Amino acid sequence: MAQSYFPTEGMALTLLLVISDMARARQFYVDVLSFLGGWLLLVTGGKPTRDKPDVTFAPPADPQVARHEMTIRVPDCQAAYGRLRARGGVRKTAPVDWGAEIRAFLHDPDGHLIEISQTR
Repeated sequence: MAQSYFPTEGMALTLLLVISDMARARQFYVDVLSFLGGWLLLVTGGKPTRDKPDVTFAPPADPQVARHEMTIRVPDCQAAYGRLRARGGVRKTAPVDWGAEIRAFLHDPDGHLIEISQTR
């Protein structure tokens, strides 16, 4: 049997989000979302580089078109939604109960889609 080298111990996942305003994004992810428990890199847009010569980094052009989504599992979706709303979170939808899961969506200031989700 072939040996698998991916994933392996010591690996970590980092999410990189391209944003338009660093101060505004920091305020959202620290004060509103209280981001903990992972690596999140916030970078402003950028031109191609030698290691990615045909890629330009840019924040979402249209928040109504999702290219990715960040999902945060929470123990109580209704309570998390209430706290985020009180902190100024830009809400997309109130929590919806799907039976086995309760989900709500919001956007960060640049339009990145974030799901808060509770499973039963």
